[in-house]
Amino acid sequence: MAHVELLHITKRFGATVAVHDLHLAIHEGEFFSLLGPSGCGKTTTLRLIGGLETPDSGDIRIAGEVVTTWPPYARRANIVFQHYALFPHLTVQDNIAFGLRTRSHKLPEVEITRRVSEALELVQLGGFGSRRPQQLSGGQQQRVALARALVLRPQVLLLDEPLGALDRQLRKAMQRELRRIQQEVRMTFLYVTHDQEEALSMSDRLAVMQHGVIEQLGTPQAIFQTPRTTFVADFMGAANIFGGRVTAVTPQAVHIDMPGGLTVTAPPTPGVAVGATISFVVRPDAVQLLPSDAAAAGDNTCVGKISRTVYLGETTEIEVTLRTGLTMISRVPSRMAQQGGYRQNDTVQLAWQTTDCHVLLP
Repeated sequence: MAHVELLHITKRFGATVAVHDLHLAIHEGEFFSLLGPSGCGKTTTLRLIGGLETPDSGDIRIAGEVVTTWPPYARRANIVFQHYALFPHLTVQDNIAFGLRTRSHKLPEVEITRRVSEALELVQLGGFGSRRPQQLSGGQQQRVALARALVLRPQVLLLDEPLGALDRQLRKAMQRELRRIQQEVRMTFLYVTHDQEEALSMSDRLAVMQHGVIEQLGTPQAIFQTPRTTFVADFMGAANIFGGRVTAVTPQAVHIDMPGGLTVTAPPTPGVAVGATISFVVRPDAVQLLPSDAAAAGDNTCVGKISRTVYLGETTEIEVTLRTGLTMISRVPSRMAQQGGYRQNDTVQLAWQTTDCHVLLP
């Protein structure tokens, strides 16, 4: 059963349509991410769920109740922002307890103390309750902001790029912590980010947004490995995106003629017919790099010259200019690239399987 539902939500700011006829269902206890570039509508969607914005049309449901016109405090949907907004004059303990003390139905102090203590332990800040925010690191401040939201026991926790201000190593550590906490409390998390790796590593499911609509929704594996549109394929990281004309369709494969005389095969795709002009994607990590005289190692092969190499640490991207004039990228383990001794202007062979080639929707 859907825990959070957006039913045909539209939100405009003047002439700008921030969210257009959005329909979305998030499951109870799910870690769900909204992913996309700046201005795609993901933060507006989060603010609509939290009650900080009101839709022009459509309904919002939380736990089966229509909350479209409810004020934020009545929704039990707490928000954690990128900027933690901690009170500098209060201790960590008092920051976390603030919401419990200002509610219309105040809790007894003994209950507040118990809840705050539990929240501190949950975010691994036991013993930090008497400190002030300025005495904490950025990561510790983020944990306090998270504990402050969790202590109110919301039905859904909304996180608006909460790790954006942290350095890379701390950010990765906090990603693991957020996922651990979510799995421990079994709460519905809605996470907004523009960082592909962040969304892929933490989410049960995610939605990629552009221009206020969802381009694709699914598991991290499905969205990365089988993108449905050119935008998703390109946004999810380095991708080899090409166009061509369909020359044959069999139960086993779609045959595509590319400019320059190269023919490749892709899996059968509904709606693709002979004569159609289509686009398709092959992920760089699916492209094998081999000596030019090596035996064919894939359903699709082509030959070209190395035009550029980019060392990325664990992997190396090798850009190859094909004999057709097109450019293709192979991403290989750096140790393998070093052992192969590949250099600029070396002639090499690229190979990939039919199943690694995905036809894209317009």
